[in-house]
Amino acid sequence: MDPASQDINLNSPNKGLGVDHSDSLADVPVEGAVGNSANPLPPGLTEEEAEELRTELTKVEEEINTLRQVLSAKERHATELKRKLGLSPLTEIRQNLTKSWQDVQTSNAYVRTTEKLGEWNDRVTSSDLYLSASATLDDIAHSEAYKKTQETLSQAGQKTSAALTTVGSVISKRLGDMRNSATFKSFEDKMGNLKYKVVGPRGNGEAVTPTDTTPTQENPPF
Repeated sequence: MDPASQDINLNSPNKGLGVDHSDSLADVPVEGAVGNSANPLPPGLTEEEAEELRTELTKVEEEINTLRQVLSAKERHATELKRKLGLSPLTEIRQNLTKSWQDVQTSNAYVRTTEKLGEWNDRVTSSDLYLSASATLDDIAHSEAYKKTQETLSQAGQKTSAALTTVGSVISKRLGDMRNSATFKSFEDKMGNLKYKVVGPRGNGEAVTPTDTTPTQENPPF
């Protein structure tokens, strides 16, 4: 008996019996064959067309990977150039914000909004209510009452300023008179004598024990 045809499972009840595998091997599907249930072809697509598409897809994916590598190298080179030029991320952010604001100003929405605001402003300034209010304010500004009130306030301010100047002059004069008075001079002389007794004749700031020139009496009267 051919050993290859024997059941290799030692625990099988058919151990040692011949088994014909020709039918079972014929039923095994071949990978990639037409009509493969795991990856069926779309309707109307032949196996030759599918193979061409697979080949083209492989080429496109390889090109994508190559472009990614080139882009990564370009980004690293750009980063190195920015570093040498002293362009910091903050400078790039500022430039991006400036460009974004310029794009906003040139956008259609911004232009339409500006035009609409201009139309509203023209409508408001040309309305009867606005013109009437402006005319009323102009009449008030040119009225006699307004002019008199403005003149009165101006005169009051001038008088107040003159009064403050006069008060300051009076206070300065009074202080000058006080310094020249006999009472102030007498007080100043007393303060000078006291300083002379405490500091001493040298006046160098060294403390000197004051001496009393008045003789003490042994038996003071009571």
